[in-house]
Amino acid sequence: MVVSSCCFKRGGTLLPSSDFSTFYAIGVGFRDSRLSAAAPKVSRRLVATRAMADAVESMIQRYSSAGSSRNGKGVSIMWFRNDLRIVDNEALFKAWASSSSVLPVYCVDPRHFGTTHYFKFPKTGELRAQFLLESLVDLKKNLKKRGLDLVIRSGNPEFILPSLVEAVGADTIYAQEETCSEELQVEKAVKKSIGTKAKLELVWGTTMYHLNDLPFTTARLPDVYTQFRKAVESSSRVRPCLKLPQTLGPLPDSLGEKVGDLDKVPNLSHLGLRPREQSSLAAMQFAGGETAAIQRLCEYFWTKNCLRNYKETRNGMLGADYSTKFSPWLASGSISPRFIHEEVKRYEKERTANNSTYWVLFELIWRDYFRFLSMKYGNSIFHLEGPRKVRTKSWSQDKTLFEAWRTGTTGYKRVNKRVNLLMNQMDRYPLIDANMKELYATGFMSNRGRQIVCSFLVRDMGIDWRMGAEWFESCLLDYDPCSNYGNWTYGAGVGNDPREDRYFSIPKQAQTYDPDGSYVSHWIPQLQELPTDARHFPKVGYLKKIVPLRFSNPGRTSKTSANFRK
Repeated sequence: MVVSSCCFKRGGTLLPSSDFSTFYAIGVGFRDSRLSAAAPKVSRRLVATRAMADAVESMIQRYSSAGSSRNGKGVSIMWFRNDLRIVDNEALFKAWASSSSVLPVYCVDPRHFGTTHYFKFPKTGELRAQFLLESLVDLKKNLKKRGLDLVIRSGNPEFILPSLVEAVGADTIYAQEETCSEELQVEKAVKKSIGTKAKLELVWGTTMYHLNDLPFTTARLPDVYTQFRKAVESSSRVRPCLKLPQTLGPLPDSLGEKVGDLDKVPNLSHLGLRPREQSSLAAMQFAGGETAAIQRLCEYFWTKNCLRNYKETRNGMLGADYSTKFSPWLASGSISPRFIHEEVKRYEKERTANNSTYWVLFELIWRDYFRFLSMKYGNSIFHLEGPRKVRTKSWSQDKTLFEAWRTGTTGYKRVNKRVNLLMNQMDRYPLIDANMKELYATGFMSNRGRQIVCSFLVRDMGIDWRMGAEWFESCLLDYDPCSNYGNWTYGAGVGNDPREDRYFSIPKQAQTYDPDGSYVSHWIPQLQELPTDARHFPKVGYLKKIVPLRFSNPGRTSKTSANFRK
């Protein structure tokens, strides 16, 4: 079938003159009946040294146990969602322990490849789609090593799961519990479609602190992060990772006869997308899957010893190791926050404990906070007025301004061909443009960069923050609705935190975090011809600034240090 501009409805009212479908419409196709028998091409990013492969396997064994007890009977279905891993996956563990055989399933939901709610951007861009497919291939491989396999089917879960329940005689479907409206609608539809044939057992597993261990209900969640953090640090504990059984099999009997070919894996063309590689300019090539996630942790913590300096380097923008870069794997559930927590604690015991080791956990608490906020405030995190229902702001949806921001061309100039090429292609706000070019080219942007481009869009341009949030939704490898929209409402001054003025001075940010212009010249190579002190403030060959800065004083700092938490 062919998917139109479909999307789940978040609610809220669309402002006039906001039909961006003609700007960004794409032909999104989805083949429901036939999937490729071959796995998607595995890129060079997945290649690891033998030593690193051994380190990853050793890490998995550290979190495995031969003594796990299994007393269940019958067949259970493990419905994978945003938890594409075998280590510390409580839903998978319960599916295994409560049955005598397990059928792992992933549904490639066509609604994920429609368009965003308001402005009709591709809901899942090519790079995140490729990351997802790599994650599925890796999950399938890891399940096979432990006696299972992954059935991948194209279509709505509420249509696919009931047919599988009937085919294998399953009595329970296990899945990770989600919190946002689109995901909750799917859960409701699945429950309705399976009726009394089986039950749907939802298991919490996406946060470092478990929902049931919070010292308050989500309805009484503090509206200030610091209050939340201090409360959970003093009153809650992080549960230990579940030990992975050495074997997870068997699969249900005669599975091939009951459900068909197990080897089908979709590729981008089946999703209506064209292949697009992450840019070679990227300092780090992200590969999807649990294996790559654990490899990155082994490298960052144990091989390169970067964890000891994380707090000092985390505001960088250029390079592979200024931050952990765990966020794409956290978003897909290829690694659990509890797993990272345990490895941080092991590092503190075996190497050193300092502000840097704590700060990784500090950031994971931010991630938890946004997840729990989505439960407290529901769909208001997607609405223009935000959780605080701020109606005093006037927002623009100027397409020209937004397009300049989106494409990283806030001051792009083309002049006569006789003029030096250096004059032809420069940017009025290089720091904004470099970050936006990196986002589209790689699916990633630094924490610092996200703060800066958000501030510029909503403060200097005055553009509707939802346009930025939906473009991030389309592009980011690490997109998840809670963190993305939580951050954007926070940056736009409509979030739950009443502290509103979060302006980031571009001159100040440039001088502090990219003083020699190495970052901007990396993504805008023409700037390499300029002296380092002129790369952020070139004075020739430009059109008039697309917008004036709200505050142009280079010495002005942001009123708060609110971060785009990933």
